Amino acid sequence: MDEQQQQRSDQFELYDLRIVVESISGHCTCEMSEGDCFYLRGGKISLPDGENFCLYALQSTIPILPAKQRKCHPADWMETDARVICPDPACGLVMRIDRVGQRLLNHDDVSPIPWDSIE
Repeated sequence: MDEQQQQRSDQFELYDLRIVVESISGHCTCEMSEGDCFYLRGGKISLPDGENFCLYALQSTIPILPAKQRKCHPADWMETDARVICPDPACGLVMRIDRVGQRLLNHDDVSPIPWDSIE
């Protein structure tokens, strides 16, 4: 595929992510444990069957996740930094964002604006 065809292609890749509790150095009132996790695949968050995840810890990861789904320049900090902390200072919960796979998405499956209307 030449460069012009690549630029007009409506397909793009995103990383699938696993966000896992790496450590807890304080007292977690939400009963989280090391190894607890959730997944981001495309634009959907999921949990392992029967598991829970602290809303406050989750919300601290959300702003960074779309950027972690995309490949950046190798020197960009987004490629090397992968840890987020819970906002509760007494908790001391640290989560690690792992890239666990890639998926191919189509523009029209994730946007209400049709690809062929974009110039």
